Amino acid sequence: MTMDWQGAPASPSSFTVKRILRLEIPVDTYPNFNFVGRLLGPRGNSLKRVEATTGCRVYIRGKGSIKDPDKEEKLRGRPGYEHLNEPLHILIEADLPANIVDIRLRQAQEIIEELLKPVDESQDYIKRQQLRELAMLNSNYREESPGPSGSVSPFNSSGMKRAKTGR
Repeated sequence: MTMDWQGAPASPSSFTVKRILRLEIPVDTYPNFNFVGRLLGPRGNSLKRVEATTGCRVYIRGKGSIKDPDKEEKLRGRPGYEHLNEPLHILIEADLPANIVDIRLRQAQEIIEELLKPVDESQDYIKRQQLRELAMLNSNYREESPGPSGSVSPFNSSGMKRAKTGR
């Protein structure tokens, strides 16, 4: 007896199906908004979270999908990089059992579309969350509290060093 991906006995309807959904990124409408940074999040964690939650793979493709513009220009036209001639877009790929593939694809689509909505920076809750997460990853996050937290020594790792005394 075969087992499906959740460990339950496989039913005839649980064969895997591969589906790909393409979402356009509105860079022409919002040229100054950092869509790629918002999608990736700190160290790629936002995109990894979408993938882990939905079981889908998410790819950022098209012009502007490679961080270094010079490298992107060198790769343009090479095999495997044909997408660089297209506008910036997202590919969501689901290779899941037939009975859940559409649900998971729709879940991923909803999350990505929410990330693709340009928001004024003063009201951008997602960006604040991402910056907080980045600070925690860099281990310099401090809760917003009036008093000092942790060590108040001027010799801690965040700033001043002890003067050399010649010993």
